[in-house]
Amino acid sequence: MNRREFLMTSASAGVLLAFGGSAFGKSRERLRVGLIGTGLRGQVHLDELLKRDDVNVAAICDIEKFMLDTALKQFEKAGKRKPRIYTGSDEAWREMIAKARLDAVIIATPWEWHAPQAIAAMKAKVAVGCEVVAGITLEDHWQVLRVQQETGTPYMLLENVCYRRDVLATLNMVRQGLFGELVHLEGGYEHDLRAVKLNSGVPGKPYGGGVEFGDKGWSEAKWRTPHSVRRNGDLYPSHGIGPCAMWADIHRGNRFTRITSYASKSRGLHDYIVDQAGNDHPNAKVTFALGDIVTSQLACANGETVLLTLDTSLPRPYSLGFRVQGTEGLWMDVNESIYLEGKSPNSHKWEPAQPWLDKYDHPLWKKYAAAAEGAGHGGMDFFVMHAFIEALKRNEPMPIDIYDAVAWSAITPLAEQSIAEDNRTLDFPDFTEGKWKERKRIFALDDRY
Repeated sequence: MNRREFLMTSASAGVLLAFGGSAFGKSRERLRVGLIGTGLRGQVHLDELLKRDDVNVAAICDIEKFMLDTALKQFEKAGKRKPRIYTGSDEAWREMIAKARLDAVIIATPWEWHAPQAIAAMKAKVAVGCEVVAGITLEDHWQVLRVQQETGTPYMLLENVCYRRDVLATLNMVRQGLFGELVHLEGGYEHDLRAVKLNSGVPGKPYGGGVEFGDKGWSEAKWRTPHSVRRNGDLYPSHGIGPCAMWADIHRGNRFTRITSYASKSRGLHDYIVDQAGNDHPNAKVTFALGDIVTSQLACANGETVLLTLDTSLPRPYSLGFRVQGTEGLWMDVNESIYLEGKSPNSHKWEPAQPWLDKYDHPLWKKYAAAAEGAGHGGMDFFVMHAFIEALKRNEPMPIDIYDAVAWSAITPLAEQSIAEDNRTLDFPDFTEGKWKERKRIFALDDRY
């Protein structure tokens, strides 16, 4: 489908949906949910789902017996009825979508499966909660959007960092005007993943212990690392761009307009292999396309700039590198500090951010902090799953919706293109086709979800 055909199709779909084209017209008290992908990420989502009385996890799907067995132990531990299992082939998920009579499906599979699985589910009128990313190619993103618009099936990107406690507190501060008018934002994914991308290949040992990947690796080393071999761009933008987009009201009176990306040389993964296994190991001969540091600069319609950084192949402490800067001050998470002109006690000097974050703690965290205790990623995994389930039960818009999903995820293929074309500045697609001018905020407006 070309862009002209897409616009004509989506316009027709928009008319249908405006007159009640969605099949999701009633609120529901209990949902039948399926899980595609019972790996480490899928197990985290499963843990949250099994804690809920308003969810019946009716079906699970995976091709790895080790992961399926681990997931089944979670059902046993939770005292929940075992689900129907779909396995045996890479296409087993299609049978699950067709036969399991699901209200929703959680997609936690390798990246290349996200778009086809989401598309199939939406065509079957099964609501989608999809792990990041939404697709691989730019065309993937247009296709996911087109199908969602045609079917009206709810779709939410499960980007949990938007729910981080300091991120939500800062969002509260932004909306109350403490930083003045926003000017510049920063974020990224700065996380030493060398021992994630390379391991021993032994089931049950996903982190370190060797330098294998691909067919000889296990878990993420099996499927994620090949992307670093053949692709050069920001391969994981959503953790950084999600909060920035919410701060800047992207798709709610603002949008991304341009993007330029750069990649450094690639050394980190090669050096790690040599350090761990020596120059004679076969993987020491592998050339990794992914630059060690990838930076992307985005421009916004309202004049803000956004800087994203991907840094996953070099030694470093974990950080997402957030910065919120406006005409009256700024916050940075790396130094856990804030400066607000006229409010901070000392001119031109940082002060600790925590008292401000405590003062502007978001109502969601005030209400659900106890429920989120022990959930993955510092509680964030509770909030993202809670939001998906509650919005679906209430038949309300997804707080991280289809436009957010495709725009945040499309940064990857756009960054790849910019880098491949000598860092060319590209126009950022307007996936909303102008609707961003009128759309209103829906994310984290109160303490419900």
